[in-house]
Amino acid sequence: MELPQIGLGTWDLRGDECVKVVQLALNLGYRHIDTAHAYDNHDAIARALKGFDRSQVFITSKLALKEQINSTNTELCVQKACEQALNELKVDYLNLYLIHAPNQSFPLEIIFQTMEKLIDQGKVCKVGVSNYTIHHLEDLAAAGRCPFANQVEFHPYLNQQSLLDYCRIHHIKLISFRPFGKGKLLHASSVFKAIGTKYNKNEAQVILQWMIRKGIAVIPKASTESHLRENLDVFNFSLDHEDMLELDRLHQNKRYCRSEDPEYNY
Repeated sequence: MELPQIGLGTWDLRGDECVKVVQLALNLGYRHIDTAHAYDNHDAIARALKGFDRSQVFITSKLALKEQINSTNTELCVQKACEQALNELKVDYLNLYLIHAPNQSFPLEIIFQTMEKLIDQGKVCKVGVSNYTIHHLEDLAAAGRCPFANQVEFHPYLNQQSLLDYCRIHHIKLISFRPFGKGKLLHASSVFKAIGTKYNKNEAQVILQWMIRKGIAVIPKASTESHLRENLDVFNFSLDHEDMLELDRLHQNKRYCRSEDPEYNY
């Protein structure tokens, strides 16, 4: 199954709320569900997936280095972490398994090699990384490894064009989390509203279309039916060249995700 352009981020969704939101998203047409060991919601997502055709859902989870890996037997730790994710999600395989964040305290080459072995075992389809910079990706390349995807914070206020160009050249899929900066970005500039008015779209839809035009997959979090629907309703218009350039100029190197947040999990 190919990586869908729009998915559902589930950070901070737990319990019955998570079940309800994921079920609603699946019924509306979402086919990518993104989670992680650090989100503590695998069980809830498993409940939401019950009865749904597994082959129609792209499931991503992430390995928490700090919590799940030790130096005594790294390979065994990775294997156990993957088994834990599969058992909690009640699935036979993950479409994508990511290293949640770079951390030099851990033998990343061994970890990544072990994750690749999970592909041979049929437990994982693709492996990748999250929160990796060009420097981190080059270190991985020097070890002869290339991830399928790199999931990072990416939006008009954090337009990581150099990272995107690097990923394109090396055939690495870029996935954007926090595309709305916890909602703060939606009201940060009048540009989003002005462009949205031109296409009869809202600020969030303009931001998502901007990233889709760049070839980036996006996993916005939403918990209401209206927002879930709006985030999917972005394929019936296309920003023109001038709009793309105007949004590109909003870059401020602004991050809404801090290193202590679960997305990083250092």
